[in-house]
Amino acid sequence: MRISLDHLCKSFDGVEVLRDITFDEEVSALAIIGPSGGGKSTLLRIIGGLETPTSGAMAVDGSPVSLDETSLRAYRATLGFVFQDGGLFHHMTALENVALPLQVVHGASSDEADDRARELLARLGLEDSLAKRPAQLSGGQKQRVAIARALAARPRLLLLDEPTSALDPEFTTEVLDVVRDLAEVGTRFIIVTHEMGFARHACDHVAFLYGGRLLEYGAAARLFDHPETPELTRFLSRLLEWSM
Repeated sequence: MRISLDHLCKSFDGVEVLRDITFDEEVSALAIIGPSGGGKSTLLRIIGGLETPTSGAMAVDGSPVSLDETSLRAYRATLGFVFQDGGLFHHMTALENVALPLQVVHGASSDEADDRARELLARLGLEDSLAKRPAQLSGGQKQRVAIARALAARPRLLLLDEPTSALDPEFTTEVLDVVRDLAEVGTRFIIVTHEMGFARHACDHVAFLYGGRLLEYGAAARLFDHPETPELTRFLSRLLEWSM
């Protein structure tokens, strides 16, 4: 999938969050990294049609993305989203959380939705948790349900916004392993993450945002081994200072 961003800017209440982002690349497994407040989540939400830019334009596979709500609603239906807290319905079971959006948003029958939900939850190791509600699941299990829900309609691109930020290390590894496995079978994704090991080894490309600007983009190995800007060099050295 080719993502094209043309001089994208975004401001909130007069404060510029994204500054002149221009990007035109094939996306397979892309990590967006950078310090907090650098605009990573905002950029992901614009790519996903959840926010509109203040100025600039976006195209996917050569087709411009219209910014009116009707067009954005149709565009969002082709994507899968996983957020920091998973966003599950607390009064529904794992099975219902995955099946219901297929029926309501995508028009699947009850049987079709249930079959697809069971298939995905089993694929993600949750076949014994179909009847459990979110309060009965671990943090890692909840995020796996959220990933199953995001994959249910076979999206052309999966967008993950710091899906492990609220998890303990054990559950972080659990969720990242799932995303890595999805990448290995051809699922295309963009992930905002602070997990540098995952960005380095599970993603083929990395984008570094700093102060609302796209300072570096390229192959993951190149960015981590040979950063070209002092900002990325400093960012990586600080993150890796206490790594084992």
